[in-house]
Amino acid sequence: MKRNRTFVIFAVSLFFLFILGNVTIIDLYTNWLFFNELNYSGVFTKILSTKIILATLFSLFSIAFILINVITANRSNFSPINLILNEQAKISLNIEMLNKWVKPLSLILGIISGLFIGIGVSSIWQEVLTFQNRINVGISDPIFSKDIGFYLFELPLFESIKGFSGFLITATLFIVSLNYLLRGGIASREKNILIDKKIKKHLGILAGLLIINTAIGFYLDQYNLLFSKHSIIFGAGYADIHARFFILRLLIVLTLLSGVLLILGVFKGSWKMAFLPLGLTAIVYAVGFMIYPALLQNLKVTPNELVLEKEFIEHHIKFTRFGYDLERIEVRPFDVSYNLTAEDIEKNNATIKNIRLWDDAPLLRTNSQLQQIRTYYKFNDVDNDRYNIDGQYMQIMLSPRELSYDDLPSKSWINEKIVFTHGIGITMSPVSRISREGLPEFIVKDIPPVSSVDIKITRPEIYFGELSSDYVIVKTKVPEFDYPTSEGNIHTSYEGSGGVEISSFLKKSVFAMKFNTAKFILSSDITPKSRVLYNRNIIDRVRRIAPFLLYDSDPYIVVSEDGKLFWIVDAYTISNRVPYSKPLNKNINYMRNSVKVLVDSYNGSVKFYVSDPEDVIIKVYSAIFPELFKPMSEIQDDLRKHVRYPKGFLQVQATMYSTFHMTDPKVFYNKEDLWEIPAYSDKTIEPYYTIMKLPEEKKEEYILLLPYTPSKRDNLAAWLSARCDEPEYGKLIVYTFPRDRLVFGPRQIDARIDQDSYISQQLTLWGQRGSQVIRGSLLVIPIESSLLYVQPLYLAAEDKGGLPEMRRVILAYENNVVMEENLELGLQRLFERRGAFSTREKVTEDIRGSINELAKEAMRTFERANELLRQGDWTGYGEQIKKLGQILRKMSK
Repeated sequence: MKRNRTFVIFAVSLFFLFILGNVTIIDLYTNWLFFNELNYSGVFTKILSTKIILATLFSLFSIAFILINVITANRSNFSPINLILNEQAKISLNIEMLNKWVKPLSLILGIISGLFIGIGVSSIWQEVLTFQNRINVGISDPIFSKDIGFYLFELPLFESIKGFSGFLITATLFIVSLNYLLRGGIASREKNILIDKKIKKHLGILAGLLIINTAIGFYLDQYNLLFSKHSIIFGAGYADIHARFFILRLLIVLTLLSGVLLILGVFKGSWKMAFLPLGLTAIVYAVGFMIYPALLQNLKVTPNELVLEKEFIEHHIKFTRFGYDLERIEVRPFDVSYNLTAEDIEKNNATIKNIRLWDDAPLLRTNSQLQQIRTYYKFNDVDNDRYNIDGQYMQIMLSPRELSYDDLPSKSWINEKIVFTHGIGITMSPVSRISREGLPEFIVKDIPPVSSVDIKITRPEIYFGELSSDYVIVKTKVPEFDYPTSEGNIHTSYEGSGGVEISSFLKKSVFAMKFNTAKFILSSDITPKSRVLYNRNIIDRVRRIAPFLLYDSDPYIVVSEDGKLFWIVDAYTISNRVPYSKPLNKNINYMRNSVKVLVDSYNGSVKFYVSDPEDVIIKVYSAIFPELFKPMSEIQDDLRKHVRYPKGFLQVQATMYSTFHMTDPKVFYNKEDLWEIPAYSDKTIEPYYTIMKLPEEKKEEYILLLPYTPSKRDNLAAWLSARCDEPEYGKLIVYTFPRDRLVFGPRQIDARIDQDSYISQQLTLWGQRGSQVIRGSLLVIPIESSLLYVQPLYLAAEDKGGLPEMRRVILAYENNVVMEENLELGLQRLFERRGAFSTREKVTEDIRGSINELAKEAMRTFERANELLRQGDWTGYGEQIKKLGQILRKMSK
């Protein structure tokens, strides 16, 4: 009988391990193939080996701890207590029969629980590896004088181990209690719980260990005081330091004594010794930790908050600025004036030519209707970048044309996985060029990509992208669809090195199980040379390699000098373990854009480059995975030129800086100089890229810009810029406006546009004719010491298929607001009003240039005049004819 029970234990445990292994072994093998394909097998084995070691050690320890207690319980001899199952009739259970099954089942439950606990602990591999490779930050917290590295790399592991031990003891206590209960050692009778003396001692030891573990928790809670949330600050305040801190230290001692005395009391049979210390500890916790600090806060701190909380406000400011890297923001004054001249316009011609007139949303709609070509292609988003094109430094908007599997005309496994495997090409258009129809001027377009400039696309296929499906199979007997033409479809065969070769029956079987289809085995189209490309979504792809980084949701595509397409993904190191740093959310109060990830859209290769080598967290991860991270200097030059400062990160920094630029505790407390990110027409301004010459700089550069307004006011207070070009990449500058004069903010300019009778009349007229008027982003463009405001206007049919056309540009400068057909005419009219230019010929020379450009302008004006004539707009027709005469006179001179 004993041998049968042993066999049952062995069989059940083996079955459990088999099920667990069968679920994970397929994923483990395919993940190893994936990492090996990318030459990151060392990263895979490092993480896996750490998980296995942790799972093995903690499983063995957990199983041993639980089984020792279960075996102790099984060997305990006691007189069974009759269980009352019914108040009217007492039924004595067959305890002997229960013993035969409870004892082996307890062992099985103990083994399974220990395995689960050990496997669960393997999830702290990241904490273990960072602890092993921890470094000092060089900044200490102001309360315990511990280096911030303690909170980043040590405290998380200590808390995880404390949580593990508490869970292990609780699980053991439950299993042992259930064992005793089913064997009759614990029972209830007339509202009383009856427990055998031997059982009391055993359970008392476990309960005492659980209380001692709680004492360890109180010890760690001392450090967690530095993460307390208050109305004024984040971190330990006056009440925490002068009340809770002392009580926590007292609770450590009391809880430790309570655990020991509980064990002694149970052994001696003294309930007073066992439970009175616990009661005292509970009272101290309730009164000292909960009630007294609240009273201290309300009666002493709140009436004298600024005085008593001053030093803690200083800590809050200092560590929040450290957490979001705000200390390196350089502050410069911007003494705004409105005295632009023709020479200023000429000097800043590159800035003017790169003012963005296309917003992402209208351009995406326009791209989709003009360049999608087929329904199964899709433009997911618009990316903003800069290129040297035909010798000019130019801001460009790009959209990759990806394959949309949801829109395939005929859905079948062969079509989705073998035939339609990739998107193709991109569209590329300058941010400020508009065709005479009001559409973007494409310099790269069509399928296959056709370029009108010196950028050529030699490898347009996009196998890895933002919309890519889970897997495709290439190099099969079936030709891949490449792109459509008017004469028929063009087919191709994959020539890259991406994916895993399905060269054996074993691999076919593994992928068949992974993707839950037998077609890997049954299909006659798959050859030994065929390759399966999986994890093709670029965000999912990079996250699988380095799951400890946070990835930007807006990857962007770039074109290399040899015509290949690459994705750049911004990655962040984050933590919520910086004392006193205000949290962005529950997971972040420290953030750095420390890594740039480069993904080949054809081969799927992934490279990680360190963009912020001073970041302490990336230093630790670089030590853990030395083969994963490379210095930025190793990116090929033509791709490094396209690295940009991420919009999302600047948005976070700008939000924090709007409050934490105030470094004086009194000013901070009173919110005397609080800023906010401006909004107008119910939308908040987002950071935007532009090419401009920063004040006191000698040449134009690609920057990311965001203005500020004072809190609850509409005028401008400052503007923040992030430099994107080398060697100044990553430098942040905030330009502050004088407080003694009014500088119009976006909401004020927006209101002035609405109040302009001519503009308002035109907008109303267009809206009544069945057109949807789309007002683009209002951009603030610094030029020299002045500010120019630019807002494009688009017209589209009201139905969903309406094609947005850029029809007008609104410009504002100081007190003047104008609306014209294009930027050049708007600038001419704006500055002619002010007398900034002596002659119109000078305007033409500085802004427009050649006779050919005038001829094109004349043609556009003539066509626009005819369009207005057909619409019956005689006023507009007269204006256009007048303009045409002006242009013709200029051409004749």
